[in-house]
Amino acid sequence: MATVDPASLDRLTPLRRARTVVVKIGTGVLTDPRGAIDRTVLESLANEIADLAEAPGRRVALVSSGAIALGVEALGFTARPRRMDHLQACAAAGQGLLIRLWSEVFAQRQRVAAQVLLTHSDFAERGRYLNARGALDALLTRGAIPVINENDTVSVEEIAFGDNDSLSAQVANLLGAELLVMLSVAPGLLDGERRITVVEGGDRSVDRFVRTDISGGGKGGMVTKLKAARAATAAGATAVIAPGRQPGVIAALMRGDDVGTVFLPMAQRVSARAHWIAHTLRGRGALVVDDGARRAVLEGGRSLLPSGVVEVRGTFRRGDPVDLVAAEGTPFARGLSAFSSGEMNVIRGRNSREVADLLGAPHGDEAIHRDDLVVL
Repeated sequence: MATVDPASLDRLTPLRRARTVVVKIGTGVLTDPRGAIDRTVLESLANEIADLAEAPGRRVALVSSGAIALGVEALGFTARPRRMDHLQACAAAGQGLLIRLWSEVFAQRQRVAAQVLLTHSDFAERGRYLNARGALDALLTRGAIPVINENDTVSVEEIAFGDNDSLSAQVANLLGAELLVMLSVAPGLLDGERRITVVEGGDRSVDRFVRTDISGGGKGGMVTKLKAARAATAAGATAVIAPGRQPGVIAALMRGDDVGTVFLPMAQRVSARAHWIAHTLRGRGALVVDDGARRAVLEGGRSLLPSGVVEVRGTFRRGDPVDLVAAEGTPFARGLSAFSSGEMNVIRGRNSREVADLLGAPHGDEAIHRDDLVVL
């Protein structure tokens, strides 16, 4: 496991130099044991965020959970509902209450809180991506604190992030943030009882320490935080998982104190296009490939040819993202398909020279070109 002793690492360098910071606060941090928003905690964190934004030239965006928790109470539910329409109703009722809380506490520090609601498609579609970035840049330039949440009221499976950890990583990439801080009920990434202090960029050995359960009242967990950290570090940012209910936690991080788990940027930053394919897009189908094709993609960096496709799963169009899976079904790559699912079923397992005759028109030799293919 490639971890680093904190004494050998200048933690101040990647943290204090950050000009754009995204702070994500989970539901578990903001709520008390009854599931109600703990205003004392919210006010404390708002002051910490305002302090963070006081540094000259620094921009801070906040990704805040808590809308559904507020809506549960406002609509008279005795517990968090399971039905999607009830959850969406809670989100609708609670989002206004959430932004009001943040607005009130930030106003005490002469900061404007600006509500921004996003869905997955706002990042997957180029035009909407640019519009979101432009609006957030304008807010940050004026010294406002964008309070960002998923638009749960209209989100469905195809467009929903499903957790604010993933959303925060996408926001960090959107803004070109150097630092993503995910505040959690956990003290960081744990190896049993021991907190892991630093994780080198791209280190996969820590996967074995991740539990699959989620915090009460939330949708994420350590799995989604680790995934978000990887997405952020692949884009060149430093990511931190830190205990959100520890007083002064943000200031402690910026001082370089040994708190939380720091994920260092990957040594080789991936291109914007590769990051978009790997961390923003979602597979609309899957191609099961044979061992030869899998090795060619993973070890040789080659295109996927029709001859290596064993099975086609799902329905998709040309240019749609699809996952590449091995026989056991584990996705190992994602790419933009050069053929629709119907066409892929016709040419799978066949030699590339046969494609034009089989489809009645030339469409190229590769099922997925290597320039459109990213190893996950």
